[in-house]
Amino acid sequence: MNLYFSPLACSLATRISLYEAGADAEFTRVDTRAKRVADGSDFRKINPMGQVPVLATDEGALLTENSAVLQYVAGRFPQLAPAAGIERSRLQQWLSFIGTELHKAVFVPLLDPNAPDAVKGYARDKVALRLGILQEHLAGREYVLDRFTIADAYLVTVLNWAGVTGVDLGQWPAVRDYHQRLQKRPSVAKALGEEFALYQEQQRSANR
Repeated sequence: MNLYFSPLACSLATRISLYEAGADAEFTRVDTRAKRVADGSDFRKINPMGQVPVLATDEGALLTENSAVLQYVAGRFPQLAPAAGIERSRLQQWLSFIGTELHKAVFVPLLDPNAPDAVKGYARDKVALRLGILQEHLAGREYVLDRFTIADAYLVTVLNWAGVTGVDLGQWPAVRDYHQRLQKRPSVAKALGEEFALYQEQQRSANR
């Protein structure tokens, strides 16, 4: 497998999942602003949306969209997801919540330097309800479900963006504690450390 990624983007969730599973995988860096792969080629020929993640499977298929990529990885490594049944549906429920209610509704507008103030304000108005729901769910829990799954890999990735967008997780102690705890998990710490170093390198290059 080969994961096309951008440092600290949502593709980090797949890197975490692959590390958690001990998977044999390659990682290809993408500049999502320039829409270029590390070798200089046009990333839009791989994904017309110009977005990560893209997973090139061992069978030669290309998968896009974060939830689809994560569920493919979980299909290859069953320890990352519950078996079929209500718990599998719960996993999909939380993947949808993280993807639509947190990732897209809240953090994408707050991270977008071109978003008007009115759009950013609209996104901030959504924070309290959504993190309140997450606070209630995570109180007394170690993970989103009964063990670490791809939902945790996605959630910790999204919560990483709170600091740079001015969202104070301290208002939701269970969410804050979950985030701090998950950052120390070996697979998360390894992936986050590697991509943070690449992000810093990227910022230095942009400022030259």
